[in-house]
Amino acid sequence: MTTSRVLWVAVALGALPLGGALAQNPNSGLTEVASLEDLLENVRNIRAAETAQREAWAAEFRAANATNQASMLRRAEQERTALEASSNALTETYTNNETRVIELNRQLIQKANMLGLGEVFGIARQAAGEVAVTLEQSLISTQFPPNSPGGDRVTFLREFSGSQSIPDAAELERVWLEMQREMTAAGQVARYAATVVQPGGEPVDGEVVRIGPFTATSNAQFLNYLPTLGIFSVLPRQLPPEFMEVAADFTETTSGYARAVVDGGRGVLLALYVERPTFGERIELGQEVGYVIIFVGLAGALFFLIQLVYLIKVRIAIAAQLKDLDRPQTTNPLGRVLLAFKGDSTQIEQDADVAELRISEAVLHEVPKLERFQAFLRLAVAAGPLLGLIGTVIGMILTFQSITESGTSDPKLMATGIGQAMIATVLGLGIAIPLLFANALLNSLSRTVVQILDEQSAGMLAESIERQRRA
Repeated sequence: MTTSRVLWVAVALGALPLGGALAQNPNSGLTEVASLEDLLENVRNIRAAETAQREAWAAEFRAANATNQASMLRRAEQERTALEASSNALTETYTNNETRVIELNRQLIQKANMLGLGEVFGIARQAAGEVAVTLEQSLISTQFPPNSPGGDRVTFLREFSGSQSIPDAAELERVWLEMQREMTAAGQVARYAATVVQPGGEPVDGEVVRIGPFTATSNAQFLNYLPTLGIFSVLPRQLPPEFMEVAADFTETTSGYARAVVDGGRGVLLALYVERPTFGERIELGQEVGYVIIFVGLAGALFFLIQLVYLIKVRIAIAAQLKDLDRPQTTNPLGRVLLAFKGDSTQIEQDADVAELRISEAVLHEVPKLERFQAFLRLAVAAGPLLGLIGTVIGMILTFQSITESGTSDPKLMATGIGQAMIATVLGLGIAIPLLFANALLNSLSRTVVQILDEQSAGMLAESIERQRRA
């Protein structure tokens, strides 16, 4: 029995030479032995020490009071209950998640079978082609030129849309990135360096202020985007001064809110606006008839101003004369009428008929000066529309002639004749209506002055007749 036990211990610790030494960890309780008997004795000593230690722990536990034991037991049971509850919850969550994953995988497989990978990639290529067209026409492309770190985005999208191979995840992400970058930049106001072609044709590097995909300015000048070249060009004709002031203020603004000119048509409305003919070009479109109408209108306006100033001076002088009728002056019509009636201070008209005739003569002498140029204004009011009608007829003749010569009704060929017809009509009405009001104003002022002269002359005549009767 002893021999077999020694052999078991030897097998457990490893094969040992009979005459060798056994070196182990000092904390293990084994010491260097020279024979199997010493090894057996050493093992027995270690086992006896471990048994004594366990008995000491058991005695210590039994020495503890029953209260501590019950408390320790309850804590152990509570911990076990909590762990069991947590384990059950985790088990339930895992089961639910596994069920959800299985259901989602089933839906994914079902949808993939319905669409098919080829159709999905076809939709992606179609979207890439549409986005490429949009980006090519968008002025935002000047902010992301072909030599930028991301490369030419339009070229990439066109190659992607025309590719027949299965795209990888990186290419699909690039398509989404370009779409997202375009949408983000469309809502931003950016300031960056770009090449701008001047009206003379020379390219110049300058700072560009871009308002989304709508409007771009450089040095407070509005720019036109050239999609075929991918660069900006300065509009040969800029907007009116009020728009240019807004552009200049917006260029100098660095933060906050500011007024700006935004073309909702992404450059189309701006191009149409700057192509509008100026006032001089519209006049040139009216040709000879337009020049005649303008000459008549300018002459009428000049005569109106001359007569208006004269009548205002006369009204002022007559108002001053009414305050002092006893001393008539030759500087105003009323004073001249009074002098014609009274003559010298030593002579007074005794015959009422002669006095009346002299007064009428004096008033009639003043009327032509008060009503001068009114006949010409009435003639201009009547002739303006008629001259415009002549221009309209000439324009329509040119329109029908262009249709006959070309054999087509191309609006571009008809535009010149129709424009001349419309401009002539507008010019005719444009001089007739203002001159109509001008003539009415002059007529009212002159009638007022004549009425004052008639009233004063009638009063003087009545005073003369009454003085004769008393005599």
